[in-house]
Amino acid sequence: MADEQFPAAQTALEEYRDIEQQMGSPEVASDPDKIRKLGRRHAELGVIVSAYLKYRQVCEDLEAAQEMAAEDEDFAEEAKRLESELPAVQEKLRTALIPRDPDDARDTIMEIKAGTGGEEAALFAGDLLRMYTRYAEKRGWTTTIQSENSTELGGVKDVQVAIRAKGTPSPEDGVWASLKYEGGVHRVQRIPVTESQGRIQTSAAGVIVFPEADEDDDEIEIDPKDLKIDIFMSSGPGGQSVNTTYSAVRMTHIPTGIVVSMQDEKSQIQNRAAALRVLKSRLLAMKHEQEAAEAADMRHSQVRSLDRSERIRTYNFPENRIVDHRTNYKAYNLDQVLDGDLQAVIDSDVQADEAARLASAQQEQ
Repeated sequence: MADEQFPAAQTALEEYRDIEQQMGSPEVASDPDKIRKLGRRHAELGVIVSAYLKYRQVCEDLEAAQEMAAEDEDFAEEAKRLESELPAVQEKLRTALIPRDPDDARDTIMEIKAGTGGEEAALFAGDLLRMYTRYAEKRGWTTTIQSENSTELGGVKDVQVAIRAKGTPSPEDGVWASLKYEGGVHRVQRIPVTESQGRIQTSAAGVIVFPEADEDDDEIEIDPKDLKIDIFMSSGPGGQSVNTTYSAVRMTHIPTGIVVSMQDEKSQIQNRAAALRVLKSRLLAMKHEQEAAEAADMRHSQVRSLDRSERIRTYNFPENRIVDHRTNYKAYNLDQVLDGDLQAVIDSDVQADEAARLASAQQEQ
């Protein structure tokens, strides 16, 4: 009965068990790239499999209790309990079967750029960098600054940071699953440190996030002929040279015009490898955005967040208030949010997206 009602779940269970067999083979176990890819898919299917096995167990227990109910009153009570439990178990399985963003378990690359507001905008961009760094620490993730252009007052003109989970997280616990909602314009209202009259000023910083591609990701192939690579000296705050070797790399993908600069690694070879990985990630995000636009599927909400022109959030310092304009989330704990307590804000976006995906799936049924 369970298998017939949810054939997609049975298919997921078969794939899940097949992946477990593959991961146990010596050939795969000795290949970190294969292990990572299979592990990501295994975690994705694990959510469905867990819900499905629970559903099957309830169905089997209910059938057995119903058969014994005529002979034993205790079994009749058990059958009633299981009948009342079944709808919730079914709903959990239906929700698990709703297609997720296939990138949810991936790590993430984030870019933060100072917008309108001069030095104040750069200082706010620095605040956002610290906020995301502290949030990552609370989640047990690692952060690696890949490139940074800072100001003499400690602000950030632009910064690129890789945020990565440890191990192979389940999709809902992946870095991209949480941070994909952060792309857009973040607006701040406060009295700048550079303001002598005590007037509140509105400034902004732009954030763009995209899932990080694997080094061997066969979904994206880059022809070396399509790359223009320039080498230059690394620079620090104010543009001064920080070393005398030409180790920094500027990589231009000619077909798309995408430019990636990398200077924070120790050598030109390391900067080149890091730039290529970021370029792959950008192309992967672009590919998925195009696929989503063509299919008009529910990844629309995540892909749209890559549009840096969309104002998504306001940080009001005088009132200690934060507002997410997409979900109407509002709280008066801005100081805590900037210290990394960002989960409640992100959860409002996650819940809104899940509700939209559930509604879409129900319409298709």
